[in-house]
Amino acid sequence: MHHFASVALVDRRGWLLLQERDEHPRIDPEKWGFPGGHREDGETYEQTAYRELAEETGVRLPPGTLELYGEFEFFSEACGETDAFALYVGATSLSEVECHEGRQMVFVDPAVATGLDLTASAGLVLADFLVSPLYARVSA
Repeated sequence: MHHFASVALVDRRGWLLLQERDEHPRIDPEKWGFPGGHREDGETYEQTAYRELAEETGVRLPPGTLELYGEFEFFSEACGETDAFALYVGATSLSEVECHEGRQMVFVDPAVATGLDLTASAGLVLADFLVSPLYARVSA
């Protein structure tokens, strides 16, 4: 089983930070998803979320800034096994971030985001997240 953490960073408009993956990753190439990545040995999901956000976007948040939305499992076709991930959420006043991985890293209107070709993990949680009390709170 692979373990990873993702971050749903929400700006003042309620738009979500999403990564357009390029053709290089073995898992979900050419799809849109939340920034994040694999959990390293000895690391918690929360530590992974902060580390991956910083590595992929340059955004370094202080501990306690992100809130756990939930932990999920799904069958990964690319890996041929079940993957587990945690989605963390945070509000931001940023309007743009650096892109250190993938094709682009941009804030996307939620109405547009749900129509994108999403990664398996983002597709599993995005619609429910957008109607959650946590999204309502961080996007207000």
